[in-house]
Amino acid sequence: MIAVLGGLGAAVAWAISTLCSSRSSRMMSPLVVVALVMVVGLVITAPLAAAQGAPRFDAESVTWLVISGAGNVGGLVLAYNALRIGQVALVAPLVSTEGAITATIALLAGESLAPGVGLALAIVAIGVSLSAVPESPETERRLMQRQPASVALAVSAALVFGTSLYATGRAGTTLPSTWVVLSARLIGTVALAIPLVVTGRLLVARRALPLIVVSGICEVLGFYSYTAGARHGIAVAAVLSSQFATIAAVAAYFLFGERLNRVQLAGVTSVIVGVALLSALRA
Repeated sequence: MIAVLGGLGAAVAWAISTLCSSRSSRMMSPLVVVALVMVVGLVITAPLAAAQGAPRFDAESVTWLVISGAGNVGGLVLAYNALRIGQVALVAPLVSTEGAITATIALLAGESLAPGVGLALAIVAIGVSLSAVPESPETERRLMQRQPASVALAVSAALVFGTSLYATGRAGTTLPSTWVVLSARLIGTVALAIPLVVTGRLLVARRALPLIVVSGICEVLGFYSYTAGARHGIAVAAVLSSQFATIAAVAAYFLFGERLNRVQLAGVTSVIVGVALLSALRA
């Protein structure tokens, strides 16, 4: 049950982050947005990690931390660039396949699933895909043709995120959550924020700051939730966390007046049914 709750918590947090970043990335450079999101996260996690004290590291745990942190930063850079030039309805579902990628890696690495869990995860994955289908096949084809760069960036982000989420789950089995979450914030600050400051390229749009702060907070909360869930099942937590695209679509309906077509409604219903089934099986 913890894997289910952890995945769902991450999905909610990352949906909010996606909605905010889809706006802030159009106001300023996506690279700067990622850098500031990492700085916000570092301000939150660094004091917690310091108060907790350094854990005992070994070569394996450090390797997973580096893959987790670097993958998170790289995935955000790719995703934010995709959101800058593409539509959320196209980018979000492509990026959300990260959960399926992570689950595949976990299963290939030897993680087993209880009877019925695989079916429930498949229902959720199908629902996530359907929830962001455009109004018609012609609309989808037009988006794909007009936005090949955003598609390529989103697919690349999904691959990077999928690898990063698996590494996050592995690191979280031996290290405290705070240190796992800290890794990406530290790497992002050192690799992006500091060089941007030194070169004078950290140009901030004042109206984007609230969105960036919310994104930074939600990224941290999402990774705390996912790490806790992944300790009890990487595949389950990863697939459920990927439904941030579904949540974002529903939120956009209420916040921005975007309509949900029949296929999207069927997708949302599928997700609800899959989550209910999965919750019952994992209870």
